Amino acid sequence: MKKLTIICAALLLLSPLPAAADMQLDRKTRKQLERENVQLRQRLEEIQQELETIKSDAQERDSLQKQLDGGRFQEAAGMGAAVDYFDSPTYGGGDYVDDQQGGLDYTDDVTDSLLSIWYLHRQIRENPQSEYNMDSVHFSSGVPDQVLIERLQKMNSFIQLPYNETVKNYMVLYSEKMPTRMGQILGLAQYYMPIFEEAFRKYGLPLELKYMAIIESALNPVAVSRVGATGMWQFMHSTARNYGLRIDSYIDDRMDPVASVDAAARYLRDAYRIFGDWSLAISSYNCGSGNVNKAIKRAGRRDFWSIYPHLPRETRGYVPAMVGAMYAINYAKEYGLEPAPVQMPAHIDTFMINRNLHFRQISEVIGVPIDDLRDLNPQYYKDIVPGNQGEQILRLPFNYSNAFLDSQDTIYNYKAAEMFSGSVDVGRNSRPTSTASRQQASGGGQWVYYKVKRGDNLGKIAARNHTTVKNIKSWNGLKSDRIREGQRLKVGKR
Repeated sequence: MKKLTIICAALLLLSPLPAAADMQLDRKTRKQLERENVQLRQRLEEIQQELETIKSDAQERDSLQKQLDGGRFQEAAGMGAAVDYFDSPTYGGGDYVDDQQGGLDYTDDVTDSLLSIWYLHRQIRENPQSEYNMDSVHFSSGVPDQVLIERLQKMNSFIQLPYNETVKNYMVLYSEKMPTRMGQILGLAQYYMPIFEEAFRKYGLPLELKYMAIIESALNPVAVSRVGATGMWQFMHSTARNYGLRIDSYIDDRMDPVASVDAAARYLRDAYRIFGDWSLAISSYNCGSGNVNKAIKRAGRRDFWSIYPHLPRETRGYVPAMVGAMYAINYAKEYGLEPAPVQMPAHIDTFMINRNLHFRQISEVIGVPIDDLRDLNPQYYKDIVPGNQGEQILRLPFNYSNAFLDSQDTIYNYKAAEMFSGSVDVGRNSRPTSTASRQQASGGGQWVYYKVKRGDNLGKIAARNHTTVKNIKSWNGLKSDRIREGQRLKVGKR
């Protein structure tokens, strides 16, 4: 408004003067007229600069919005996926499909292709007893409302949300209704949250944005939604490429916790430039800035609770859910929530790789568990670091650093012909090339059996034996993913 006032004033200054003013000018000295003329010209230049700035800002917002709307989360995960993921009765069966738009989809096909991350293969799969419809549920809590309000205020969050029934429901959901899942999240948070904080601090953004990853993927680096949103921050393919993430036959940076949070931070920075409000920027991350703009137009206002009824259903609860997760983590002790033990290395080392390198070469030469390699480097989804295509990062547990440095030539040369005999025949998502694998396919050889241990599941067993969940189920006549401790399973032939 101020800029428009300046422009109008300039137009008045430049408009023809009335006759009385002409008579007054005649009496002014030439020097005074020249001085006033210089001042007017300077003011005109300032106005022109103002107009250019306004035009440039508008173009930047349009460009950012087009980029943000270019595929990123038009049908993304959001709270609909997070609630169903935690509480769906079908989750324990290993064939979970979210019936809400854009939810996490862990069918057998997806599980086969995401074989060794801790989140999928080391957690205990339990069957939650109920499913919550967060649009209609009204949770009660033993903690008085006044205490919840005081705790919310003490968090001093950058997101200013009033305490209401919606916010309370999500606070109670995360703190009281799913202690096992929150224990797992707390365990993973110890490893991943420092990585997120570093990225958001780098771009001068609020550190509380790190809690978004809980709503997006429950801190699962290899989560894949039905529409293809991938990784802990659930990027769609086109937006990931727009933000510099590499996606090809060997690498998907959306699964790299470090690379993906950097892209998420830049996306959120751009979204905030458009909306000037963190609640709206966060909502746009879930449903796209186009949907947020539509909600703003329908509401006629630009605050979160005004546009709340006009947002897509799965997005309405996104910001309150983030506050709920933030609350549960900040007050975990008050609710007796303890981090589940996560077998992730406390200290890691980073190496720059300039030659093709297979995880099996590292594992079999210096003994790094292949699950650790996959957990620390999930972006290499075929177990291959394509160093010949350019310098790549490899993360190793710190206690293996010296062994890796001392044995590099041996590692690179170990079974290189077998490991890289053909790009189609290597990696966890394709057919193994070993003799045993070929015998499995042809039906020759003797069966190899595996005795199920406590905490095992089919995905973990398949990864350990270089096969797929589908193969194990077929060989053993299994109709579901449920297995029991002590059970003997056929896992291949030799």
